[in-house]
Amino acid sequence: MNRFKSHFKFNKQERNGIFFLLLLIVILQGVYFLIRSQPYDGYARLSVNAEEQTKVDSLKNNILQKDFIKIYPFNPNFISDYKGYTLGMSPIELERLFAFRKQEKFVNSAEQFQDVTKVSDSLLNIISPYFKFPEWTQKKKTKFTKSTSNNESEEKKVKEIRDLNLATADELKTINGIGDKLSVRIVKFRDRLGGFIVSEQLYDVYELDSEVVDRTLKKFNVVNVPKIKKININTSTASEISKLVYISYSVAIKILEYRELNGRINSFDELTSIEGFPSNKLDRIVLYLSL
Repeated sequence: MNRFKSHFKFNKQERNGIFFLLLLIVILQGVYFLIRSQPYDGYARLSVNAEEQTKVDSLKNNILQKDFIKIYPFNPNFISDYKGYTLGMSPIELERLFAFRKQEKFVNSAEQFQDVTKVSDSLLNIISPYFKFPEWTQKKKTKFTKSTSNNESEEKKVKEIRDLNLATADELKTINGIGDKLSVRIVKFRDRLGGFIVSEQLYDVYELDSEVVDRTLKKFNVVNVPKIKKININTSTASEISKLVYISYSVAIKILEYRELNGRINSFDELTSIEGFPSNKLDRIVLYLSL
């Protein structure tokens, strides 16, 4: 018991030290509660930095914009499942388009796209400004919109049109502007393709003037579409792909590199991202390809 009491025996100097320590603790506690009880007006003293606020607002806008998908011009004939989903098309509307394309047919206007897919007017108004059809389809449309007053004369002209895939070099030379050199070039171009699938492929013949093509198509058209053995873009070699006159061997190599990097090519639209690929002729190229 005496030992226990000895722990609580302090001399005068120790007692003064303990007293001042307790006093300091009480003062600090009082100051703390006094400051805490007063309302904080720190926000009133803060000033807004206009330049920094502009940067913050800009970052917020960038984050918000990530929630929206930017639409680039595209050919609606080659919409993939994912592309259709991002555009707001339903699976049924996409299936209608795919079934139409399986018949080797193409839509050449926004109105025809709606007729095939049955999309609503509101959706069509949103996506149709981004439709990008090849120029030759629009030329074809212009030709068909021209009216003739004499139906019998028109029927006679149709009967006189000969099959472009059967025309000889000598027959082609009857067209003003086509000589020995161009007539042979047309036949060679046609033979390398395995035959023209659409008449407008005549515009692709090297150095053949568009006005000459217009005159030629008044007498020669694709009457019977040839049966083409399509090139599988996912299994063919570079040599096999480059047999298609539209694709050079160097571009075929890049297609293989893209295919190996991505596993496979799921949409013909992917080809347009390959360097050197003739994107402006995609509509005609896909006539000879398969996935």
